[in-house]
Amino acid sequence: MLFFKAIVIWLIFITAESLNGVIRELWLVPALGDIRAHQVAFMSASILILAIATLFIPWLHASRSQLIQVGLLWLVLTLGFEICLGRFILGYSWSRIIADYNLIQGGLMPFGLVLVALAPLIATKLRRILPSRI
Repeated sequence: MLFFKAIVIWLIFITAESLNGVIRELWLVPALGDIRAHQVAFMSASILILAIATLFIPWLHASRSQLIQVGLLWLVLTLGFEICLGRFILGYSWSRIIADYNLIQGGLMPFGLVLVALAPLIATKLRRILPSRI
């Protein structure tokens, strides 16, 4: 049941992330340029991931080791989603997809994947320091 719930939460944040990507492409890239738009969208995506994880993490009722497993599950699902979306739906070349993971070229996806993997643990910490009304 834990992993079913984890996948439901992941579906919520990947939907939010997809909308974030659409907003980036439609409005931010024309207004800010590609690099700056990716940076702004990365920041908003990070906030979305942590907000959604923080909101839903109590639903999991997970131990620390289970939270680590959930984070790794989210990382694998996100990586698979990004590759499948980029390659098979958007038709990006492998070099274009790999560029998103190349820190030297300004790709921020490695940081995003680390954040996704750590999100359950970070969300648990945030729940402890934020007001109990959340």
